[in-house]
Amino acid sequence: MQEQRLSNILTAQHIADYLGISRRRVYELLQTREEAGGIRSFQIGLSKRVDKKDFLQWIEQKKN
Repeated sequence: MQEQRLSNILTAQHIADYLGISRRRVYELLQTREEAGGIRSFQIGLSKRVDKKDFLQWIEQKKN
């Protein structure tokens, strides 16, 4: 999956597919504080969502 094909709002499944990791691991990253390496997210009801730009920024931070 390429960056251009990602939705503007991502689910755990989108992120798991993009990174090639389990959805469970994505949920762990969503529950982890940003300062500790987690992914910035927001909640809609019981569901966690991630803004595409926050996700891409998180990837860039991990590269450094």
